[in-house]
Amino acid sequence: MNPTLNPTTTFRLDNGLRVVCADVPSEVVYCGYVVCAGTRHEEPADSGLAHFVEHLTFKGTEKRKAFQITNGLERVGGDLNAYTTKQETVYHAAVLREHFPRAVDLLSDIVFHSIYPQKELTREVEVVCDEIDSYNDSPADKIFDEFERTVFRNHPLGRDILGDADRLRTYQHDDALRFATRHYRPDNCVFFTFGHLDPDRVRHYLEKHTAACGRIALADTPAPTALAQPLPPYEPITLSVEKNTHQAHVMVGGRSFAGTDSRKYAAILLNNLLGGPGMNSRLNVSLREKAGLVYSVDSYLSTYPDAGMWNIYFGCNPSDVKRCLRRIAQELDRLLQAPLTPRQLEAAKRQLCGQIGVATNSFESRALALGRTYAHYNQIRDTRKTMDKIRALTADQLLSAARELYAPHLRSTLIFQ
Repeated sequence: MNPTLNPTTTFRLDNGLRVVCADVPSEVVYCGYVVCAGTRHEEPADSGLAHFVEHLTFKGTEKRKAFQITNGLERVGGDLNAYTTKQETVYHAAVLREHFPRAVDLLSDIVFHSIYPQKELTREVEVVCDEIDSYNDSPADKIFDEFERTVFRNHPLGRDILGDADRLRTYQHDDALRFATRHYRPDNCVFFTFGHLDPDRVRHYLEKHTAACGRIALADTPAPTALAQPLPPYEPITLSVEKNTHQAHVMVGGRSFAGTDSRKYAAILLNNLLGGPGMNSRLNVSLREKAGLVYSVDSYLSTYPDAGMWNIYFGCNPSDVKRCLRRIAQELDRLLQAPLTPRQLEAAKRQLCGQIGVATNSFESRALALGRTYAHYNQIRDTRKTMDKIRALTADQLLSAARELYAPHLRSTLIFQ
Protein backbone atom coordinates (compact mmCIF):
# COMPACT_ATOMS: atom_id res chain seq x y z
CA MET A 1 0.00 0.00 0.00
CA ASN A 2 1.30 3.44 -0.87
CA PRO A 3 1.96 5.16 2.48
CA THR A 4 0.75 8.50 1.14
CA LEU A 5 -2.71 7.17 0.30
CA ASN A 6 -3.77 6.67 3.91
CA PRO A 7 -6.54 9.16 4.82
CA THR A 8 -5.25 11.82 7.17
CA THR A 9 -7.45 14.00 9.37
CA THR A 10 -6.45 17.16 11.19
CA PHE A 11 -8.34 19.29 13.69
CA ARG A 12 -7.77 21.65 16.60
CA LEU A 13 -9.32 21.46 20.06
CA ASP A 14 -10.73 24.52 21.80
CA ASN A 15 -7.65 24.62 24.05
CA GLY A 16 -5.40 25.09 21.01
CA LEU A 17 -4.07 21.52 20.74
CA ARG A 18 -3.47 20.54 17.11
CA VAL A 19 -4.19 16.94 16.16
CA VAL A 20 -3.18 14.87 13.13
CA CYS A 21 -4.49 11.33 12.59
CA ALA A 22 -3.32 8.93 9.86
CA ASP A 23 -5.60 5.96 9.20
CA VAL A 24 -3.43 2.86 8.71
CA PRO A 25 -4.68 -0.76 8.56
CA SER A 26 -2.91 -1.91 11.70
CA GLU A 27 -4.01 -3.25 15.06
CA VAL A 28 -1.10 -1.35 16.63
CA VAL A 29 -1.51 2.37 17.26
CA TYR A 30 1.45 4.75 17.44
CA CYS A 31 0.61 8.02 19.12
CA GLY A 32 2.11 10.82 21.12
CA TYR A 33 2.74 14.48 21.78
CA VAL A 34 5.22 16.67 19.96
CA VAL A 35 5.98 19.52 22.37
CA CYS A 36 7.58 22.45 20.58
CA ALA A 37 10.16 22.80 23.32
CA GLY A 38 13.68 21.75 22.45
CA THR A 39 17.16 22.92 23.28
CA ARG A 40 16.79 26.03 21.15
CA HIS A 41 13.85 27.16 23.32
CA GLU A 42 15.92 27.33 26.50
CA GLU A 43 16.93 30.62 28.03
CA PRO A 44 20.71 31.21 27.78
CA ALA A 45 21.20 30.25 31.44
CA ASP A 46 19.06 27.09 31.22
CA SER A 47 21.66 24.75 29.78
CA GLY A 48 20.20 21.27 29.26
CA LEU A 49 16.87 22.10 30.89
CA ALA A 50 14.68 20.90 27.99
CA HIS A 51 16.27 17.45 28.08
CA PHE A 52 16.26 17.36 31.88
CA VAL A 53 12.54 18.19 32.00
CA GLU A 54 11.95 15.27 29.61
CA HIS A 55 13.56 12.92 32.15
CA LEU A 56 11.63 14.42 35.05
CA THR A 57 8.30 14.17 33.25
CA PHE A 58 8.30 10.44 34.01
CA LYS A 59 8.87 10.94 37.75
CA GLY A 60 5.36 11.67 38.95
CA THR A 61 2.15 13.54 38.18
CA GLU A 62 -0.74 14.90 40.20
CA LYS A 63 -2.33 11.42 40.24
CA ARG A 64 0.48 8.95 39.37
CA LYS A 65 3.70 7.86 41.04
CA ALA A 66 6.79 7.17 38.94
CA PHE A 67 6.29 3.38 39.07
CA GLN A 68 2.69 3.80 37.85
CA ILE A 69 3.94 5.75 34.85
CA THR A 70 6.59 3.14 34.09
CA ASN A 71 4.08 0.28 34.27
CA GLY A 72 1.12 2.11 32.77
CA LEU A 73 1.51 0.69 29.26
CA GLU A 74 4.00 -2.11 29.80
CA ARG A 75 1.42 -4.13 31.75
CA VAL A 76 -0.66 -4.35 28.56
CA GLY A 77 2.34 -4.99 26.32
CA GLY A 78 2.70 -1.39 25.17
CA ASP A 79 5.72 0.87 24.98
CA LEU A 80 6.30 4.40 26.28
CA ASN A 81 9.30 6.53 25.36
CA ALA A 82 10.55 10.07 24.80
CA TYR A 83 13.41 12.05 23.33
CA THR A 84 14.61 15.66 23.06
CA THR A 85 16.11 17.43 20.04
CA LYS A 86 17.13 20.99 19.27
CA GLN A 87 13.61 21.60 17.95
CA GLU A 88 11.17 19.58 20.09
CA THR A 89 10.51 17.07 22.85
CA VAL A 90 8.47 14.03 21.82
CA TYR A 91 6.55 11.65 24.11
CA HIS A 92 5.28 8.63 22.20
CA ALA A 93 3.63 5.29 22.76
CA ALA A 94 2.82 2.10 20.86
CA VAL A 95 -0.16 0.01 21.98
CA LEU A 96 -2.77 -2.36 20.65
CA ARG A 97 -5.76 -0.42 19.33
CA GLU A 98 -7.93 -1.53 22.23
CA HIS A 99 -5.54 0.16 24.67
CA PHE A 100 -5.49 3.53 22.92
CA PRO A 101 -7.63 5.21 25.67
CA ARG A 102 -5.06 4.13 28.24
CA ALA A 103 -2.25 5.61 26.14
CA VAL A 104 -4.02 8.96 25.72
CA ASP A 105 -4.68 9.16 29.45
CA LEU A 106 -1.07 8.42 30.40
CA LEU A 107 0.54 10.63 27.76
CA SER A 108 -1.73 13.58 28.56
CA ASP A 109 -1.09 13.15 32.26
CA ILE A 110 2.71 13.22 32.05
CA VAL A 111 2.82 16.08 29.53
CA PHE A 112 0.34 18.39 31.26
CA HIS A 113 0.27 17.29 34.90
CA SER A 114 3.82 16.34 35.87
CA ILE A 115 4.89 17.78 39.22
CA TYR A 116 8.71 17.38 38.98
CA PRO A 117 9.21 16.29 42.62
CA GLN A 118 12.41 17.58 44.20
CA LYS A 119 13.37 14.17 45.58
CA GLU A 120 13.23 12.58 42.14
CA LEU A 121 14.98 15.59 40.60
CA THR A 122 17.94 15.24 42.96
CA ARG A 123 18.25 11.57 42.06
CA GLU A 124 17.73 11.95 38.31
CA VAL A 125 20.31 14.70 37.87
CA GLU A 126 23.09 12.19 38.52
CA VAL A 127 21.63 9.88 35.88
CA VAL A 128 21.82 12.68 33.32
CA CYS A 129 25.31 13.68 34.46
CA ASP A 130 26.44 10.07 33.94
CA GLU A 131 24.95 10.31 30.45
CA ILE A 132 27.00 13.47 29.86
CA ASP A 133 30.20 11.79 31.11
CA SER A 134 29.60 8.80 28.85
CA TYR A 135 29.00 11.12 25.92
CA ASN A 136 32.15 13.13 26.62
CA ASP A 137 34.15 9.88 26.64
CA SER A 138 33.09 9.21 23.04
CA PRO A 139 34.81 11.69 20.68
CA ALA A 140 33.03 10.12 17.69
CA ASP A 141 29.75 11.38 19.22
CA LYS A 142 31.01 14.55 20.88
CA ILE A 143 32.42 16.01 17.68
CA PHE A 144 28.92 16.26 16.15
CA ASP A 145 27.73 18.67 18.84
CA GLU A 146 30.98 20.61 18.79
CA PHE A 147 30.72 21.01 15.04
CA GLU A 148 27.12 22.20 15.22
CA ARG A 149 28.24 24.67 17.86
CA THR A 150 30.73 26.16 15.40
CA VAL A 151 28.28 26.28 12.46
CA PHE A 152 25.56 27.94 14.58
CA ARG A 153 27.88 29.93 16.79
CA ASN A 154 26.13 32.46 19.06
CA HIS A 155 22.70 30.99 18.32
CA PRO A 156 20.44 28.59 20.29
CA LEU A 157 20.83 25.92 17.57
CA GLY A 158 24.45 25.63 18.63
CA ARG A 159 23.60 24.53 22.18
CA ASP A 160 24.37 21.04 23.46
CA ILE A 161 21.18 19.03 24.11
CA LEU A 162 22.52 17.37 27.26
CA GLY A 163 23.74 20.64 28.76
CA ASP A 164 26.36 21.30 31.40
CA ALA A 165 26.67 18.98 34.41
CA ASP A 166 27.56 21.75 36.86
CA ARG A 167 24.54 23.78 35.80
CA LEU A 168 22.24 20.75 35.93
CA ARG A 169 23.16 20.12 39.57
CA THR A 170 21.83 23.57 40.50
CA TYR A 171 18.33 23.03 39.09
CA GLN A 172 15.40 22.84 41.47
CA HIS A 173 11.73 21.94 41.21
CA ASP A 174 10.85 25.55 40.40
CA ASP A 175 13.18 25.59 37.38
CA ALA A 176 11.54 22.55 35.83
CA LEU A 177 8.08 23.92 36.57
CA ARG A 178 8.99 27.29 35.07
CA PHE A 179 10.10 25.68 31.79
CA ALA A 180 7.06 23.39 31.64
CA THR A 181 4.60 26.18 32.43
CA ARG A 182 5.99 28.20 29.56
CA HIS A 183 6.18 25.45 26.96
CA TYR A 184 4.11 22.38 27.96
CA ARG A 185 0.73 23.76 27.01
CA PRO A 186 -1.86 22.51 24.51
CA ASP A 187 -1.43 25.40 22.08
CA ASN A 188 2.29 24.58 21.85
CA CYS A 189 1.79 20.86 21.14
CA VAL A 190 0.66 18.46 18.44
CA PHE A 191 -0.92 15.09 19.18
CA PHE A 192 -0.50 12.47 16.46
CA THR A 193 -1.98 9.02 15.85
CA PHE A 194 -0.92 6.43 13.31
CA GLY A 195 -3.22 3.43 13.21
CA HIS A 196 -6.78 2.33 12.48
CA LEU A 197 -8.73 4.80 14.61
CA ASP A 198 -11.88 6.86 14.18
CA PRO A 199 -10.82 10.55 14.41
CA ASP A 200 -13.98 11.30 16.39
CA ARG A 201 -12.84 8.75 18.95
CA VAL A 202 -9.44 10.44 19.12
CA ARG A 203 -11.11 13.81 19.64
CA HIS A 204 -13.33 12.40 22.40
CA TYR A 205 -10.45 11.03 24.47
CA LEU A 206 -8.26 14.08 23.95
CA GLU A 207 -11.02 16.43 25.04
CA LYS A 208 -11.60 14.25 28.08
CA HIS A 209 -7.94 14.15 29.15
CA THR A 210 -6.89 17.69 28.25
CA ALA A 211 -9.99 19.52 29.49
CA ALA A 212 -8.18 20.62 32.65
CA CYS A 213 -4.51 21.09 31.98
CA GLY A 214 -3.46 21.84 35.53
CA ARG A 215 -0.95 24.68 35.54
CA ILE A 216 -1.86 25.78 32.00
CA ALA A 217 -3.84 29.02 31.81
CA LEU A 218 -5.13 29.73 28.33
CA ALA A 219 -5.34 33.43 29.17
CA ASP A 220 -1.55 33.56 29.47
CA THR A 221 0.60 35.07 26.76
CA PRO A 222 0.98 33.03 23.58
CA ALA A 223 3.52 30.23 23.58
CA PRO A 224 7.00 31.55 22.74
CA THR A 225 8.58 30.92 19.37
CA ALA A 226 12.21 30.03 18.85
CA LEU A 227 12.23 31.52 15.37
CA ALA A 228 12.19 35.04 16.76
CA GLN A 229 15.99 35.02 17.06
CA PRO A 230 17.56 35.41 13.61
CA LEU A 231 20.61 33.43 12.61
CA PRO A 232 23.89 35.35 12.81
CA PRO A 233 26.10 35.46 9.71
CA TYR A 234 27.94 32.22 9.03
CA GLU A 235 31.71 32.41 9.52
CA PRO A 236 33.49 29.19 8.42
CA ILE A 237 36.39 28.06 10.57
CA THR A 238 39.09 25.39 10.59
CA LEU A 239 39.96 24.10 14.05
CA SER A 240 42.09 21.26 15.38
CA VAL A 241 41.59 20.18 19.00
CA GLU A 242 44.02 17.95 20.86
CA LYS A 243 42.13 15.02 22.40
CA ASN A 244 44.91 12.43 22.70
CA THR A 245 42.74 9.80 21.04
CA HIS A 246 44.02 6.73 19.21
CA GLN A 247 42.05 7.71 16.12
CA ALA A 248 41.49 11.14 14.62
CA HIS A 249 37.85 12.24 14.29
CA VAL A 250 37.07 14.80 11.61
CA MET A 251 34.07 16.77 10.39
CA VAL A 252 33.71 18.96 7.32
CA GLY A 253 30.57 20.93 6.55
CA GLY A 254 28.63 24.14 6.69
CA ARG A 255 25.17 25.63 6.62
CA SER A 256 22.44 24.33 4.36
CA PHE A 257 18.94 25.32 3.26
CA ALA A 258 16.05 25.72 5.69
CA GLY A 259 13.23 23.20 5.81
CA THR A 260 10.91 25.76 4.19
CA ASP A 261 13.29 26.29 1.25
CA SER A 262 12.42 24.37 -1.92
CA ARG A 263 16.14 23.91 -2.60
CA LYS A 264 16.26 21.41 0.26
CA TYR A 265 15.35 18.63 -2.18
CA ALA A 266 18.51 19.30 -4.14
CA ALA A 267 20.49 19.24 -0.89
CA ILE A 268 18.93 15.89 0.05
CA LEU A 269 19.89 14.33 -3.28
CA LEU A 270 23.40 15.78 -3.22
CA ASN A 271 23.93 14.53 0.32
CA ASN A 272 22.81 11.02 -0.58
CA LEU A 273 25.04 10.94 -3.65
CA LEU A 274 28.00 12.23 -1.67
CA GLY A 275 27.93 10.13 1.47
CA GLY A 276 24.55 8.51 2.02
CA PRO A 277 23.98 5.01 3.40
CA GLY A 278 24.74 3.26 0.11
CA MET A 279 28.12 1.53 -0.22
CA ASN A 280 28.40 3.18 -3.63
CA SER A 281 28.39 6.73 -2.24
CA ARG A 282 31.18 8.82 -3.72
CA LEU A 283 32.97 9.37 -0.43
CA ASN A 284 32.82 5.70 0.55
CA VAL A 285 34.22 4.63 -2.81
CA SER A 286 37.01 7.22 -2.68
CA LEU A 287 38.13 6.98 0.94
CA ARG A 288 37.39 3.36 1.78
CA GLU A 289 37.11 1.22 -1.32
CA LYS A 290 39.89 2.84 -3.37
CA ALA A 291 42.27 4.18 -0.73
CA GLY A 292 41.53 2.08 2.37
CA LEU A 293 41.90 5.15 4.59
CA VAL A 294 38.75 4.80 6.72
CA TYR A 295 36.38 2.15 8.00
CA SER A 296 33.41 4.38 7.25
CA VAL A 297 32.66 7.89 6.03
CA ASP A 298 29.19 9.42 6.03
CA SER A 299 27.51 12.68 5.20
CA TYR A 300 24.48 14.09 6.98
CA LEU A 301 21.87 16.78 6.44
CA SER A 302 20.10 18.47 9.37
CA THR A 303 17.05 20.59 8.59
CA TYR A 304 15.18 23.06 10.80
CA PRO A 305 12.30 25.35 9.77
CA ASP A 306 14.67 28.32 9.55
CA ALA A 307 18.09 26.75 9.00
CA GLY A 308 20.03 23.72 7.87
CA MET A 309 23.45 22.12 8.10
CA TRP A 310 25.42 19.57 6.06
CA ASN A 311 28.39 17.67 7.42
CA ILE A 312 30.76 14.84 6.61
CA TYR A 313 32.26 12.65 9.33
CA PHE A 314 35.12 10.16 9.24
CA GLY A 315 37.59 8.61 11.64
CA CYS A 316 41.10 7.62 10.56
CA ASN A 317 44.73 7.25 11.58
CA PRO A 318 46.01 10.73 12.56
CA SER A 319 48.69 10.50 9.86
CA ASP A 320 45.99 10.09 7.18
CA VAL A 321 43.86 13.14 8.00
CA LYS A 322 45.31 15.35 5.28
CA ARG A 323 44.96 12.64 2.63
CA CYS A 324 41.31 12.11 3.59
CA LEU A 325 40.58 15.83 3.52
CA ARG A 326 42.13 16.12 0.06
CA ARG A 327 39.94 13.32 -1.26
CA ILE A 328 36.82 14.89 0.29
CA ALA A 329 37.71 18.23 -1.30
CA GLN A 330 38.08 16.48 -4.66
CA GLU A 331 34.61 14.93 -4.41
CA LEU A 332 33.03 18.20 -3.34
CA ASP A 333 34.78 20.04 -6.16
CA ARG A 334 33.48 17.49 -8.69
CA LEU A 335 29.94 18.49 -7.75
CA LEU A 336 30.81 22.18 -8.22
CA GLN A 337 32.53 21.98 -11.56
CA ALA A 338 30.12 20.22 -13.90
CA PRO A 339 26.51 19.03 -13.91
CA LEU A 340 25.72 15.35 -13.53
CA THR A 341 25.26 13.44 -16.74
CA PRO A 342 21.72 12.25 -17.51
CA ARG A 343 22.73 8.72 -16.55
CA GLN A 344 24.29 9.82 -13.25
CA LEU A 345 21.29 11.97 -12.41
CA GLU A 346 18.78 9.20 -13.09
CA ALA A 347 20.78 6.68 -11.05
CA ALA A 348 21.02 9.09 -8.09
CA LYS A 349 17.27 9.77 -8.16
CA ARG A 350 16.39 6.08 -8.44
CA GLN A 351 18.59 5.14 -5.50
CA LEU A 352 17.30 7.88 -3.18
CA CYS A 353 13.63 7.26 -3.99
CA GLY A 354 14.16 3.56 -3.37
CA GLN A 355 15.73 4.27 0.01
CA ILE A 356 12.84 6.57 0.96
CA GLY A 357 10.35 3.88 -0.03
CA VAL A 358 12.11 1.23 2.07
CA ALA A 359 12.31 3.59 5.04
CA THR A 360 8.53 4.06 5.04
CA ASN A 361 8.18 0.39 5.98
CA SER A 362 8.68 1.40 9.62
CA PHE A 363 5.34 2.46 11.09
CA GLU A 364 6.96 4.02 14.14
CA SER A 365 9.30 6.26 12.13
CA ARG A 366 6.41 7.29 9.88
CA ALA A 367 4.28 8.14 12.91
CA LEU A 368 7.00 10.28 14.47
CA ALA A 369 7.67 12.04 11.17
CA LEU A 370 3.93 12.71 10.81
CA GLY A 371 3.82 14.45 14.18
CA ARG A 372 7.02 16.44 13.75
CA THR A 373 6.19 17.66 10.25
CA TYR A 374 2.74 18.82 11.29
CA ALA A 375 4.12 20.49 14.42
CA HIS A 376 6.77 22.56 12.66
CA TYR A 377 5.40 23.08 9.15
CA ASN A 378 1.65 22.63 9.65
CA GLN A 379 1.78 20.15 6.76
CA ILE A 380 1.13 16.45 6.28
CA ARG A 381 4.22 14.42 5.48
CA ASP A 382 3.74 13.15 1.93
CA THR A 383 6.31 10.59 0.76
CA ARG A 384 5.03 10.56 -2.80
CA LYS A 385 5.28 14.34 -3.04
CA THR A 386 8.86 14.18 -1.77
CA MET A 387 9.75 11.59 -4.42
CA ASP A 388 8.08 13.69 -7.12
CA LYS A 389 10.13 16.73 -6.07
CA ILE A 390 13.32 14.67 -6.23
CA ARG A 391 12.47 13.16 -9.62
CA ALA A 392 11.80 16.65 -11.01
CA LEU A 393 15.28 17.97 -10.14
CA THR A 394 17.53 18.94 -13.02
CA ALA A 395 21.29 18.66 -13.30
CA ASP A 396 21.56 22.46 -13.39
CA GLN A 397 19.55 22.79 -10.17
CA LEU A 398 21.90 20.35 -8.45
CA LEU A 399 24.95 22.21 -9.74
CA SER A 400 23.56 25.52 -8.49
CA ALA A 401 22.76 24.05 -5.07
CA ALA A 402 26.20 22.44 -4.81
CA ARG A 403 27.87 25.78 -5.50
CA GLU A 404 25.79 27.43 -2.77
CA LEU A 405 26.62 24.72 -0.24
CA TYR A 406 30.02 23.22 -0.99
CA ALA A 407 32.15 26.12 -2.26
CA PRO A 408 35.61 25.98 -0.60
CA HIS A 409 35.18 29.30 1.20
CA LEU A 410 31.98 27.99 2.86
CA ARG A 411 33.46 24.82 4.37
CA SER A 412 34.27 24.48 8.06
CA THR A 413 36.57 21.76 9.40
CA LEU A 414 36.86 20.39 12.94
CA ILE A 415 39.50 17.84 13.90
CA PHE A 416 39.84 15.87 17.15
CA GLN A 417 43.25 14.19 17.39
